[in-house]
Amino acid sequence: MATSELILVGRLLLAAILGSTVGIEREKLHKPAGLRTYMLVCLGSCLVTVISVSFDMDPARIAAGIITGIGFLGAGAIIAQGTNVKGLTTAASLWAIAAVGLSVGIGKYLLAIVTTVLIYIILRLKKYE
Repeated sequence: MATSELILVGRLLLAAILGSTVGIEREKLHKPAGLRTYMLVCLGSCLVTVISVSFDMDPARIAAGIITGIGFLGAGAIIAQGTNVKGLTTAASLWAIAAVGLSVGIGKYLLAIVTTVLIYIILRLKKYE
């Protein structure tokens, strides 16, 4: 396996790890999207980004497609119950973790790690009502 392929595999592993960091937090709280969902969203975003860069596709178009597609996935997590809406935080965090996968895919590791830490901290904030 060539060195460049090892780097790409490393990116995929990092994306899975970062996705799991947020996914574990969501899983503990019994949210609709948990560990596997967050890992798959981050990993999939990373893979599609890596492929787009590797084949000289337009990375901006690929990124836009990923973000739009994840928006639809997040919409499925939103449930309206009368005047209450649930799932917005899950939808937003899925969208954010997809962006983390994009960051890893283009090799912006520090940005991806810091963003994951910030997502985790934000999700742990107390909910005030």
